[in-house]
Order: sequence, then C-alpha cells, then structure tokens
Amino acid sequence: MTAEGTSVLVDVRKYDGSPSARWNATRLGEDEHGVWSGTARGVPVASATGGWTNRFAYVMAVPRGEWWTATFCVDPGPEMYCDVCTVPEWNADGTVLRRVDLDLDVVRPRGGEARIKDEDEFAEHRVRHGCPDSVSGRARHTCEWLLAAVRRDGDGVEPFASVYRHWLGLIG
Repeated sequence: MTAEGTSVLVDVRKYDGSPSARWNATRLGEDEHGVWSGTARGVPVASATGGWTNRFAYVMAVPRGEWWTATFCVDPGPEMYCDVCTVPEWNADGTVLRRVDLDLDVVRPRGGEARIKDEDEFAEHRVRHGCPDSVSGRARHTCEWLLAAVRRDGDGVEPFASVYRHWLGLIG
C-alpha cells in the first residue's frame, strides 16, 4: 500500500498511445470509492498542445475497475469534471497512474446542471486513433451512467453526492 502524501505522476494518453497530459499529484488516501489524489493550484501540466499551469486546486477519485475518473474542484473550477477513460492502472509501487482518455467528459459547473462535453472530439478521435466499437460502446455507456450519477436531483450516488467534500477539504 502506498503511503498518504506520496507523489503520484498522472500520465494520461490518447487511445493511440500519444500523450495527452501529465502532472504530479499527492496521494491523499483511499476509501470504498477508490484512491484519492490532490493537486494544488499552480501545478504545471505537460500536454501535447504545450501545457499549462492549473488555475485551481482539485481532488481526483480513481475508482477500482471502472471506466472513469472524477475530479472535484475548488472555486473557480467546475464543481465536477468526470473523464471517461479506460480502467486506470497503477504501477507496482502506486506512484504512477496511467489511463487512456476516451475524450468523453461529464461536467457539472458550480451551481449548474451536468452535461456531456466533447462528443465531437470523441467521434473524431475514435476514427483517428482506431478505437474499436467495443471500447467506444463502453465509453458511451459509462458517459450516460456518469451523467445520471452526477445530477443534482439524482439519488445521492457517491462519491458525487457528498463524499468528495471530505477529500476536497484536505487541500482547499
């Protein structure tokens, strides 16, 4: 088991293996919803498009065996940003997290309603990167599940309903 406070390299790729984004986070702990990491405001993010420095702190939930990760942000970021991806994988010592971004996202802005983002990018990259129908079908199914799970008037699906607030309180 990796200790809390350990640095984690988050390595996100596209389906063809090309880099999407890389940054360092801090392992906060884990619970029944998965492993939680935190990223402070001002952390540099390397990207295939040049990179940036993140403008707000956030925590990320990495569930076990699921096709998504969820990011919960402090203001001014969106309340929730869920990435549809292949099942995230950890290296042996828990210091590197790898996932393949499938370009579908579910975003819930602060005070707003959840919506699907980047459907056009998903369709374009599905063809460009040679993503098989079985993977794209799983991505669409996961996206629809996430959209329902993060709704404000939903049935309290965790970690989207309230659990994330504990973890966000550790960094915000």
